[in-house]
Amino acid sequence: MSECNHDCSNCSQNCADANDPKSFLKPMNAGSKIKKVIGIVSGKGGVGKSTVACLLASECAKAGLKAGVLDADITGPSVPKAFGVSQRAMQDEEFLLPNITDGGIKIMSVNLLLEDENSPVVWRGPVISGVVQQFWTDVRWGELDYLFVDMPPGTGDVALTVFQSLPVDGIVIVSTPQELVKMIVNKAINMARLMNIPVLGIIENMSFYKCPECGACHDIFGKSKIEETAAEAGLPVLAKLPVDPKLCALEDSGRIEDAECPELRDFIDALK
Repeated sequence: MSECNHDCSNCSQNCADANDPKSFLKPMNAGSKIKKVIGIVSGKGGVGKSTVACLLASECAKAGLKAGVLDADITGPSVPKAFGVSQRAMQDEEFLLPNITDGGIKIMSVNLLLEDENSPVVWRGPVISGVVQQFWTDVRWGELDYLFVDMPPGTGDVALTVFQSLPVDGIVIVSTPQELVKMIVNKAINMARLMNIPVLGIIENMSFYKCPECGACHDIFGKSKIEETAAEAGLPVLAKLPVDPKLCALEDSGRIEDAECPELRDFIDALK
């Protein structure tokens, strides 16, 4: 038998590794004690996935839970900007140390390792996947109730790396009301199920705009079909988030922790 290169896609051998989806899991390091790992996933870009990941961590912190965000969107990192964190990450004798936001949320992102946060990350897929693994194995996360993994859009290398290497307890899929998104959501759902990763539910972002004067809700991106999509997949709708200019302003100024997001609180209560 030839030497195994751990790529089962074109392999005819019926070995244990090929049949065990957890065989590539990286163990948690001695500096971390994380109870649950939740991936935040979208089938396409531009739906506000990173915003949702940051809001979930913020709401967890407000609820008294210890939360962290692993920014796995290596080529488009935005988590530090949303939290107003720009200081480069430090390290101790053993591990990298995550930066900590004003609200106590621990974050790690490639932007915290670059000399210039505006420098592009021009790396090939295997290198990017390796960095994501290192954010799990080489970071002293300490004690966390929840680590949210902000994944890049799509179902490519990084998603595969996260699903195979990290002990993901479930994923949340982020969508928007457009008809096109229904097909993209189904792709993300099917990939998760193929990898035996539980799908916790769907969050629809930019679901409506609530007029601050009359209180009427307007479907500015089209009528939502998320209930129908979720029902077909046998999944719950965890929340519908409005288009909120105040949230955009807070995120742009690095103060996303100051945002109020009552729509997520039922889901956060369920996590406690």
